[in-house]
Amino acid sequence: MKFTIRNPLDEGWYADPEARYYEGKYIIYVTHSLPYDEQKNHSCFVSEDLTHWKKIENIIDMSGFPWAKSAIWAPTIEEKDGKYYYIFASNDIPHKSDVGGLEIAVSDSPTGPFKALLDKPLVGEFHNGAQPIDAHLFKDDDGTMYLYYGGWGHCNICKMNDEMTGFVPFEDGEVFKEITPPDYVEGPCMMKRGGKYYFMWSSGGWGDGSYRVNTCISDKPWGPFTTASTILSTGDSKIANGPGHNGFLYLPEEDQYLMVYHRHKPGIKDGNARFLCIDRMDLDENGNIIPVEMTDEWEFDSDK
Repeated sequence: MKFTIRNPLDEGWYADPEARYYEGKYIIYVTHSLPYDEQKNHSCFVSEDLTHWKKIENIIDMSGFPWAKSAIWAPTIEEKDGKYYYIFASNDIPHKSDVGGLEIAVSDSPTGPFKALLDKPLVGEFHNGAQPIDAHLFKDDDGTMYLYYGGWGHCNICKMNDEMTGFVPFEDGEVFKEITPPDYVEGPCMMKRGGKYYFMWSSGGWGDGSYRVNTCISDKPWGPFTTASTILSTGDSKIANGPGHNGFLYLPEEDQYLMVYHRHKPGIKDGNARFLCIDRMDLDENGNIIPVEMTDEWEFDSDK
């Protein structure tokens, strides 16, 4: 496989990417990085070769969410039984509204339109101090669907029911289980490899150069996550700063991971000026993620 990545993928302002491979296409779902009141829908970027990307706008049918007026943030998606379930945050509760939180929609297509599954938020209040934002769906090898989410320095994990309309309790009776790792701010992401669970999350301030991605490895999807190592940060980079809120892609034939994330350009002071990027995510001989190097452009050729 050969491809060339040119960062950023688009000159528009986008953030909070969730990356998937569905129906022969690479798809990246994003937040429109605009002032809160202008964030009213989502877009996705679609590619067959990781080099050329097509943008599809307004992929959520917002008529099914009449209470969701702004701060339409941070998508996640997962396929189940031939349908695509899409979760996003709304209204930045309690700042913008008392109603909102995590919303769930469904579509027969991975690019939408995604229509409301419920007539209320999936998670509409705080549990364990976690603001209901920044959702991430993770389907384990046995088909169990977990939802990770949380802002304000707290992270929860929930187990989705078969209908994807709510949750079932864990064996200990908890429904909203707090799993907050050290230095957690937001943006949870889960990856599994070799029976190990690689939990990733963002720390620092989303609008400045302190933003970064940490990780921890555990034997269970709920941890414990007691250590943190930084795998994406500004470091000594001169080309970008404040990278974070990541997703990832996996190329199975090449056994290659790609980190999908947003970052800032030096010299642009607006915190909303976030740009969508992809860089290599490699592991060392012990299975640890090697810190990701930010690039402007890079090539991959599995034949070399």
